This record gives sequence, C-alpha cells and structure tokens, in this order.
Amino acid sequence: MKITETELKGVYVIEPKVFGDARGWFMESWSKKKLEEGGIHVDFVQDNQSFSATKGTLRGLHYQLNPMCQAKLLRCTRGEILDVAVDIRKGSPQYAKWVGVKLSAENKKQLFIPRGFAHGFITLTDDVEVQYKADNYYAPECDGNIRWNDPEIGVDWGMEPVILSDKDRNAPLLRERTELNFVYG
Repeated sequence: MKITETELKGVYVIEPKVFGDARGWFMESWSKKKLEEGGIHVDFVQDNQSFSATKGTLRGLHYQLNPMCQAKLLRCTRGEILDVAVDIRKGSPQYAKWVGVKLSAENKKQLFIPRGFAHGFITLTDDVEVQYKADNYYAPECDGNIRWNDPEIGVDWGMEPVILSDKDRNAPLLRERTELNFVYG
C-alpha cells in the first residue's frame, strides 16, 4: 500500500496495490500492519456502507463529539465521489482548513480521516456506494454537523448539490458550533 499524507496533517490517501490478470483483479483493501507502518494507529470497530442514486448527492459535513468521536477510512466501491475532510480541532493551525480527494471504484483510493475532523462527500456519478470503517461506534447523542457551504471553510465541491438532507441543508455554521470539544495536540 502507498500511504501519502495530504496537506492536512493526519489525513492520508491510501492507494492499495492492485494485482490483475485474466480473471480480474485482487487487492488488500485494509491491513492494520501496513497502516501502522505508515503511521496510522487505529482500531476499527464498525463498518458502514451508503448508497446514493443521484449524481450531486451531498452528505456532510458530519462529525461525532467526544467521547464518541470517530476516525474513518473511506473508499468508494461503485461510482465516484469527492471526499472532504475539515479540521475542526480548536487551537489547530489547520482549523477550518479542508482537503478533498476523488475516490472511485476505478482508482481504488481511500481516505483516512482522523478524530477531530468533519467529513462529507458529494457524488460525481449516479449509483454510488461508499464503504467506511470507524474506530468508534455511532452515538446519536454525539452526532453533529456543519453547513456544507460554510464560507469560513469554503469547500469547493465542484458542483451545486442536487440532493441534500434537511439536516445538512439547515446545519449551523462552524462558528455557531460552541459544543465542539476537539482539542489540538
């Protein structure tokens, strides 16, 4: 696996080695040992999968508060997405900065997002499936989100969303999120 840190410290692009022949292809999609060799130390406890039927479906920006915050390892197994991570750790020199990576069934790239980051994605094709691992269980009482088009963050999604949940459409701005309890360092 090739593990490359993005411009946001702690966020990594993971590119598995793909072995192909006349039968098709094979790859390791996850290896605790290889991630640890690349500097990522996390114990995943839950796998999740989502399906989005329509190009331009936006999900995010989501996070979970402490003590149930989550690190995630995402991959797109059908179609293509722009996957986005935003640093929301108070005191971080990267606070409110974001990075976006195209993940697709074709490129097989994955994005590792550490705890203390908000996450979201927009579908760039129809019929998209996203799978991800989380290092903590989902807890509705710790669920939070930030408006997808918050000007303080300024994510360039590449297109206007076609489908958004009411929760995401009406999410507060980052500066209105006083309950954020992620601390840098």
